[in-house]
Amino acid sequence: MNESLIECVGLRRIFESEAETLEILKRVDLSVAAGESVAVTGASGSGKSTLLSILGGLDAPSDGTVRVGPWRLDRSPESKLSEYRAAFVGFVFQFHYLLKDFTALENVMLPAFMRGTPRRDAIKKARSALEGLGLGARLDHYPAQLSGGERQRAAIARALVNDPPLVLADEPTGNLDPASARQVEELLYGACAGRGVTLVLVTHDRGIAERADRRLVIADGELSPA
Repeated sequence: MNESLIECVGLRRIFESEAETLEILKRVDLSVAAGESVAVTGASGSGKSTLLSILGGLDAPSDGTVRVGPWRLDRSPESKLSEYRAAFVGFVFQFHYLLKDFTALENVMLPAFMRGTPRRDAIKKARSALEGLGLGARLDHYPAQLSGGERQRAAIARALVNDPPLVLADEPTGNLDPASARQVEELLYGACAGRGVTLVLVTHDRGIAERADRRLVIADGELSPA
């Protein structure tokens, strides 16, 4: 087994309001090896997306330690978390969030360009990522001109364009018809495995979960093998 990329120990996330205190994650321990794919399942509201948000540096734990590669996310200020998100992790969501006035190529090159990659190199990387996902003939198409599956494939290309060690996917096939979902599933796993990228995804889709190297389930704020 490869060296671990993710180590969470005693992870808790508590949401408090005047009416109640909700403990969404309860002392979660999680270790994910570099290059491993892990699927997390569970009922709606069980904490799947909260866990993914913490791993992505989008949310902070209430308690516990979170290490991803060289980053201690539970101790990092927002400036460092922003750097982490740009340099170390790619995100794929249920909705593609492509910019409607940008072509597929422009959408995918944007994260590389914003990291300081020269424009010509950013375009080259974006074109390569899109071609690798079967979108070589769609580079100049706008999101409205792409099918749902094509838009999600472009979102995967965008997540991979900066060559992140980690990809986090939140219900990546949840907005697609069954045929498109299976195609996106195949391409997501294949692209991450081909690049040696660690993949953590949350899903209700049993088919996409079963493709992972390891399956976990969250219930009552606790994480266990599926």
